[in-house]
Amino acid sequence: MSSNSLVTSASMGLPIAQMRNVFSANDVERKLHRLQSSGNEREHESLVNIYQRMLERGPERFAVKPSGVPDMGPLYDLLPNFGDVLDDVKRHVALSQDSRDSLEVTPILLLGPPGVGKTHFARQIASLLGTSMSLVPMSSMTAGWLLSGSSSQWKGSKPGKVFEALVDGQYANPVIVVDEIDKASADAQYDPLGSLYSLLEHDTAQSFVDEFADVPIDASQVIWITTANRESAIPDPILNRMNVFEIAPPSPEAARKIAAHLYRGIRSEHDWGQRFDSEPSEAVLDLLATQAPREMRRALVTGFGNARLGSRYEIESGDLPKAGNSKSRIGFLQ
Repeated sequence: MSSNSLVTSASMGLPIAQMRNVFSANDVERKLHRLQSSGNEREHESLVNIYQRMLERGPERFAVKPSGVPDMGPLYDLLPNFGDVLDDVKRHVALSQDSRDSLEVTPILLLGPPGVGKTHFARQIASLLGTSMSLVPMSSMTAGWLLSGSSSQWKGSKPGKVFEALVDGQYANPVIVVDEIDKASADAQYDPLGSLYSLLEHDTAQSFVDEFADVPIDASQVIWITTANRESAIPDPILNRMNVFEIAPPSPEAARKIAAHLYRGIRSEHDWGQRFDSEPSEAVLDLLATQAPREMRRALVTGFGNARLGSRYEIESGDLPKAGNSKSRIGFLQ
């Protein structure tokens, strides 16, 4: 896989991008020619379309990295219980500075109870690095080929999430989040985590073969973030390929900071938000601090809505849903 010249940013605040080939156009052309000359082109129409789309888009994708070690102070404030992980990301970013090397981040496992903000952390890291994020929810997986694709000879087969992120996306180094990896259900026929054994190793990931497309894909630049509630349910060979970080629920003071940040974020995202008080009251923060970060946003949106029903532009304690009453939460505008 090749790398071409640097595309430098116009300012220090923007990422630097290298163009990197994520597949070989020659490999795809050979596969397409073989199908077209076999007489089975109609039988493999979806695969032909995939190859044609790959050739139309070309193999080059952006491999981005920050142009300097970014100011991560706001992230430490927003994610106070993720300090160790943020330190690790900062070290990797620092290593890639002042060189032509691509940004390489050791795969990360975020271990902790539901609702502490693990998926939100992944979105923030993708934004920090200037790349995209794809979510692979293992708990809802119905087949083992979600990551690696399924054979084109099977009815209803299609490429996997890794192929989609690299070939259909813009970046050679997207953040791919394998959510709730401990809930992947393996059976005797197929291990849903089997493809991770090669994907989490830099050398073998350079020639990852999606079972549908059947051409090597360079997945070596993917930034892997996995989440889990229980470490015991993850095979040791997978654990040994990742840096494991235990994420505790935020302290009461940290939870108040998160709630205040979410309040300001929701307010700034909507035109109606400008009419509300610039900061929530201390009483509202006290109540929100008792909830998991995952629940805070829903509670706040419900509070904004109830305040308007009361012809007010400030959220009062009574506007928030009662703690533990998740079934009654509206959850709109998320």
